[in-house]
Formats: sequence, C-alpha cells, structure tokens
Amino acid sequence: MKNFTQHGMVMTITASADIVSGQVVRVGNLLGVATDAIANGAIGEVCLHGVHRVPKVSGAVIAQGETLTWDASAAAFDDNAAIAASGDITGPAAVAFEAAGNGVTSLLVKFTGCPGTLTA
Repeated sequence: MKNFTQHGMVMTITASADIVSGQVVRVGNLLGVATDAIANGAIGEVCLHGVHRVPKVSGAVIAQGETLTWDASAAAFDDNAAIAASGDITGPAAVAFEAAGNGVTSLLVKFTGCPGTLTA
C-alpha cells in the first residue's frame, strides 16, 4: 500500500503546557499517555493504545472491564458512575484492565484509541 503511514499507535502533538513522561494527555476526544516529557510548545508523542498504570481517584471503586471517566480536574480516572464536569472524557476511550477499590491511587488502564465523549 502506497498510502500507509503508520499503525496509529502514537500521535504527534504540540504541547500546550509542560507534559511529563507517563502523563495522561487529552487530544480532542482521545486519551493517551505521553511517551516522553514534552515542553510547552514542543512536539512530542502520545501513545493512544496499550495498557498503562495511571492515576486513579482514591475513592473510586472500579470493576475490571469498566469504561472509565477521565476526571480532568483531578488528573485521574474515576468510575463510570462519576458525574462528568467540563473537560472530562467519558466512554470507550479507556477501560479498566484490572479492578481497583477505595483507597487505591493507581490503576492499569487499557487505552483504546477510540474517541470518548468530552464534557463541555
């Protein structure tokens, strides 16, 4: 195929703020993880697929396989019953790869590369 460019596992972005390696990054309605640190205004890559250990809202109780809510203000994942606020992403963008209960502050999450719903 002459028009194939890549498998779509990573997306190149221009950072609008400093990003640390491993940080969850929202790109439109997508969620991914920064592959390296990216300075504000610099170009870098965000991994849109795969399983990554990322922050979780401490009080959330999450079942394995549950779709998740990205809580933008907490910079952590919440369960799918959380009431989404402005900037949050809900839906199929991320799925719990493991169960995690109250008091747990990180979680294995499968990033799907599918767009979620951005709350305005």
